[in-house]
Amino acid sequence: MTHKPASSPLSDVAFSDFDLLPAVRAGIDEAGFTHCTPIQALTLPAALQGKDVAGQAQTGTGKTAAFLLVIFQRLLRDMPEKQGKNPRSLILAPTRELALQIHKDALLLGGHTGLRFGLAYGGVDYEKQRKTLQDGVDILIGTPGRIIDYFKQRVFNLNHIDVMVLDEADRMFDLGFIKDIRYLLRKLPAPDKRLNMLFSATLSQRVMELAYEHMNEPELIRIEPDKVTADRVRQAVFFPSNEDKMRLLIGLVREMGEGRIMIFVNMKREAERVQDFLEANGIHARAISGDVPQNKR
Repeated sequence: MTHKPASSPLSDVAFSDFDLLPAVRAGIDEAGFTHCTPIQALTLPAALQGKDVAGQAQTGTGKTAAFLLVIFQRLLRDMPEKQGKNPRSLILAPTRELALQIHKDALLLGGHTGLRFGLAYGGVDYEKQRKTLQDGVDILIGTPGRIIDYFKQRVFNLNHIDVMVLDEADRMFDLGFIKDIRYLLRKLPAPDKRLNMLFSATLSQRVMELAYEHMNEPELIRIEPDKVTADRVRQAVFFPSNEDKMRLLIGLVREMGEGRIMIFVNMKREAERVQDFLEANGIHARAISGDVPQNKR
């Protein structure tokens, strides 16, 4: 296991230290990158040699570029004579926002590769996404549910997946996607027939069980954050009775004044109940749940 504190935003390792293909190097140069972040410096040597990687890294550490560069290098190095329509790499993300960000980074870093990128996530035109995937993609980026939808409709198959990436694995558990993840992973070629990369803010027991079940002896990489929370975040815990919760909430909201406030609850009907209670006490509030269309959220 490789362990490194995230004491510096960049390492002494330069991208020029790696034997990357010209098309991959061109994307790095265009993005203005010269030196690796700690997660990149530890991930690239292992993954470029074909070793599976399970990395602990927070958002903003450069992990996306790490796995994208590995994917580009591997797919271009083993490019088939005839470009097929089915994806050769699968990147799974827990949210549409993360999928969109990965796609944006892929377009920047992979602009000289000639590889085709496809997106699959909910809340947008279903048929438009479907047509793009039917036309053929090399790298499929998306959320588990929408990818399963298209897979079951035979829009594509997963028999040719050579690189699998599971990003923010801990969030997959938190959001209840783990059954979908396991379903998709079982539809891929065997773990030893593909390269696997997993990234997570924490390498908890449940994340590691998933890694050992669906990966091929992954190398563990840990990048520890300097601080778990930001300096300006004030944290407090209250233990009210159920009868006192709403009164306490009203008091806290009024104490905080005019700023915007987010309140998280565990069920849709609870969100609606809190909204009604706040509105009845003269506090403007709106509940957001899966029933609200994405464009209205």
